[in-house]
Amino acid sequence: MTNRLSSMFAALTLAATLVALPHAASAQAASAPEAAPATAAAPAAAAAPAPLAATTHKETVDNPYGLQALWAQGDFVAKGTLIILVLMSLGSWYILVTKLYESIKIANEAKNARATFFKAGSLQEGVKKLKEGSAFRFIAETGIDAGEHHEGALTENIDRNTWVTMSVQRSVEEVQSRLQDGLAFLATVGSTAPFIGLFGTVWGILNALTAIGIAGQASIDKVAGPVGEALLMTAIGLAVAVPAVLGYNWLVRRNKVTLDSVRGFAADLHGVLMGAKAAR
Repeated sequence: MTNRLSSMFAALTLAATLVALPHAASAQAASAPEAAPATAAAPAAAAAPAPLAATTHKETVDNPYGLQALWAQGDFVAKGTLIILVLMSLGSWYILVTKLYESIKIANEAKNARATFFKAGSLQEGVKKLKEGSAFRFIAETGIDAGEHHEGALTENIDRNTWVTMSVQRSVEEVQSRLQDGLAFLATVGSTAPFIGLFGTVWGILNALTAIGIAGQASIDKVAGPVGEALLMTAIGLAVAVPAVLGYNWLVRRNKVTLDSVRGFAADLHGVLMGAKAAR
């Protein structure tokens, strides 16, 4: 009887234990999420570093397809073409600057000649009022010299009026020639620079395609880079030609206005010379 009671008590104890285990497990699981943030927050707070100042780094990437690569990878033909274009550009800008300065100087000399020469008491006095080395003093001295030295067997069949006119006209033409010096170079650069650049492009593409064919790789990076470098030659040729053409047209127009003032001074000078001879 005692054994039976012990067995029954043990069975009841085991059943109670089995019933209580699920409830304890669920309670432990419910309390675990609440404790986990608290325990995780403490190490996180302790391990959080102090905020650092933001730093920016500028990354520079070398361009493997620019002018530097074009010069480094080009052969003597490509380099020679590029040097020719650079020299043509330098010459064009030099002529543009110098001819603009000369045109402005002659325009100022024309105003000074109108204001001083024809108001002088005599021709010699008027010449002295003109700037030394100016175009208008050169024309005035040539006309006066021709009027005063119309003698000799070779010129006896030419009347004085024609002789003075020819001398003054020659001096005007010399001034015109001096103004137009360099314009032919601008015209040449404007008409040939695009074709020189195109030649450089064709040569560069030929070399690029040859290298690609030898390497056996026709990917976009193998094609776009060399072809793009070759096309730079055309862009450089246009950059050289456009200022030369614009400068040529502008200087031609400006020289025309300047020469009109020179011719007007020469015509008035011729009239003064003829009047001075008649007064004698």
